[in-house]
This record gives sequence, C-alpha cells and structure tokens, in this order.
Amino acid sequence: MPATLTQALTRYQPYAIGAFRIVVGLLFACHGAASLFGLLGVPDGATAEAGTWPGWYAAVIQLVGGALVMLGLGTRSAAFVSSGSMAYAYFKVHQPDGLFPMENSGEASAMFCWAFLLLVFTGPGAAALDSLFGRGRPATADAPRPRAQASATR
Repeated sequence: MPATLTQALTRYQPYAIGAFRIVVGLLFACHGAASLFGLLGVPDGATAEAGTWPGWYAAVIQLVGGALVMLGLGTRSAAFVSSGSMAYAYFKVHQPDGLFPMENSGEASAMFCWAFLLLVFTGPGAAALDSLFGRGRPATADAPRPRAQASATR
C-alpha cells in the first residue's frame, strides 16, 4: 500500500489522463459533428457550408481531431493541431469582442485550447490505441522520478 496520498494518486495518473483524453476528445468531436451535420441539438440544423473559412475547416478539425484524441491515435499531433485551432478561434473570433472569455463567449475555445495543450505534453495516458501499435507509452513512463523517490530506491 502506498505510503502517501501523492504516491497513491500518482499510481493512477495514466488512467486519469486516459479518461480526461477520452472525454475531451468526445466533446470536441461532438462540436465538429454538430457544425458539419447539424446533429446534437444544433438550432434549425445550421451547418457550416462546405469549404468556407474558417467555420468548415474548424469543424473538420474538431471532428477528426476529437475522434483521434478520443481513440488515442496520434494523440500528441492531433492535440497540437486541435489546440492551435482553438487558439485561433479564441484570438480571431472571440477576443475582438472583449479581453476575457466571460466577456466574449470564448470559454469553450480557451478551455479546449489548454486541455489539448496539456495532452500534447502528457501524452495519451492509458487505454490509447497508440499503445496497441507500440507507438505510445503511458504518460509517466518518460517522466523523471523526483529526487526523493530516486534516492529512496538506492
């Protein structure tokens, strides 16, 4: 049994990151599906017209990027592109209406941007398809051990 709460929580970190990745990817893909196909409660079935900038391209990135992140397939690359698209959305679409997300209705763009940026650095966590193909490792596999833990194992 782990000696501290931190050790106990660290043990389950890849699973928490995996669950986070799945939920964020699913929500992002739902935004894309809504914009492209008028699904999931979009008023009057409003969809982005094919090929229009930036709406249609953003919706494709949302659907494809969200699905890839959710599945854990090319997670870091898909998360990087998705994060960049949300940064673009925030600064070009929302920020001109006000500086803060509460003023400009950019909360979703800001949250998705930072959530995907986190996944770029942490990796996919547990239950990712990349790990089935041997291309990915758990989020904590590459992380250096803290000094206290490293010296305790000697």
